[in-house]
Amino acid sequence: MIVALVMIYMLQQMKTISSYTMIIAAFIGSLISTAFILLVAKRIKNMAALLVAGIMIGYICSAVTDFIITFADDSDIANLHGWSQGSFASMSWSNVGIGSVVIGAALVLTFLLSKPIGAYQLGEAYAQSMGVNIRIFRIALILLSSIFSATVTAFAGPISFVGIAVPFLVKNALGTSRPLIVIPATFMGGGVFCMVCDLIARMAFAPIELNISTVTSIFGAPIVIYMMIHRQRRNANA
Repeated sequence: MIVALVMIYMLQQMKTISSYTMIIAAFIGSLISTAFILLVAKRIKNMAALLVAGIMIGYICSAVTDFIITFADDSDIANLHGWSQGSFASMSWSNVGIGSVVIGAALVLTFLLSKPIGAYQLGEAYAQSMGVNIRIFRIALILLSSIFSATVTAFAGPISFVGIAVPFLVKNALGTSRPLIVIPATFMGGGVFCMVCDLIARMAFAPIELNISTVTSIFGAPIVIYMMIHRQRRNANA
């Protein structure tokens, strides 16, 4: 949503927009969405309901983006519409280089937090007993996750269900939740998942190309539904 606003303004005023501007815009939008989810989380304690609330926020942002696109110039509508539906078609090696720098720096910081993350997985009380400052730790996680999602969204647009489905599959496939193992495996798994979905989107109905979000939703949504059912059964048995 914020990226669409910035794209329309910058393209109308300057006819160009830098990659870093796109990342910053997506980062601000990510922080706004995260803040809204955290506000909802204070009132909704059920994980399934919170997940649904997050998905609904995504649909609201998509609806606002489509509304913004309606008032864009005809020359910009194609790019904005393609971005809003999720696509790797506009990626360039320059984008890859800039994205690699930002994501690489964030990844190093994430690895530095691997021990606090592992302690936090065992509960807040245990993490505090290990000397983890919970408030600062949460802020750091929110900022890092926002940077990761913003960098991808800035160039490829909002791609559905990858951030939820892939970590669940990776953790279950490896049989461990250790951050030093799961984090790099999730990066690789997410890349492979998006690559396969992009290949399907390009070839399934060639020469017509599907939006990659359509394909990721087809494969990702059932995984998320299974994850919710599995979590509910586990909580009931506990």
